[in-house]
Amino acid sequence: MALDFLAGCAGGVAGVLVGHPFDTVKVRLQVQNMEKPQYRGTLHCFQSIVKQESVLGLYRGLGSPLMGLTFINALVFGVQGNTLRALGQDSPLNQFLAGAAAGAIQCVICCPMELAKTRLQLQDAGPARTYKGSLDCLVQIYRHEGLRGINRGMVSTLLRETPSFGVYFLTYDVLTRAMGCEPDDRLLVPKLLLAGGTSGITSWLSTYPMDVVKSRLQADGLQGAPRYHGIIDCMRQSYRAEGWQVFTRGLASTLLRAFPVNAATFTTVTVVLSYTRGGEAQLDSEAVPGTSANPAGPALAQPSSL
Repeated sequence: MALDFLAGCAGGVAGVLVGHPFDTVKVRLQVQNMEKPQYRGTLHCFQSIVKQESVLGLYRGLGSPLMGLTFINALVFGVQGNTLRALGQDSPLNQFLAGAAAGAIQCVICCPMELAKTRLQLQDAGPARTYKGSLDCLVQIYRHEGLRGINRGMVSTLLRETPSFGVYFLTYDVLTRAMGCEPDDRLLVPKLLLAGGTSGITSWLSTYPMDVVKSRLQADGLQGAPRYHGIIDCMRQSYRAEGWQVFTRGLASTLLRAFPVNAATFTTVTVVLSYTRGGEAQLDSEAVPGTSANPAGPALAQPSSL
């Protein structure tokens, strides 16, 4: 499990650093008031943040995902692999079920983390800001709203993460097998990047409307009186006020973010696992006289085989 932890952590760091600016844009587009819209679209939002708050504004709330990524990635990749082994057969259905199990379990950490991230991304800049950082944000929420406040959006997060992670791992496994990803392939890294990026896009497309609902519920009451009484009420009010298009708000920035983030995450995890496990195999062969390392090199250790 030490290698699983290391690979998951490395992949998480790579993904967060690449994708956080796009996530900031996505959240601001999702929750802006359409009666008085502040941004005209993805590019305008991106430019406005940089102009008004500098490049650092795009990384507002970064501490929250970084704080939780070690546990999240260890859970996701570890639970997915262990569940797949427990199911006993590497089939497309089991790939989906194992990914869904991983997505459901990591919600315990993901929901509070995203709550803090969302509130930090939406608060005013400068000395008037409400929260000093991710931890301070969670502490203040707990003081004012208790444990229920910390877990705001948990059900919507669960409804988003469970199926999307099933799609995520299933897509990656199918694509890497279809493209024949092997350790000695000169195009291995580009293939892994393509498979990882495509997996991220398909997983987001599968549950994006629920992500809009989750963001609205977690931001509700931050700037004015609370408006929503739950998931169904949020969906009903949002649809009545803005039509079905509201459930695609911020999709462009999300998909722009999804490809590089998940390409970096999956490729980093796979490469780290392959080379660390390859190193272990080499040490084992040297420790036992008469044995030799695999002449073909270390087998490609996909996350699905954890």
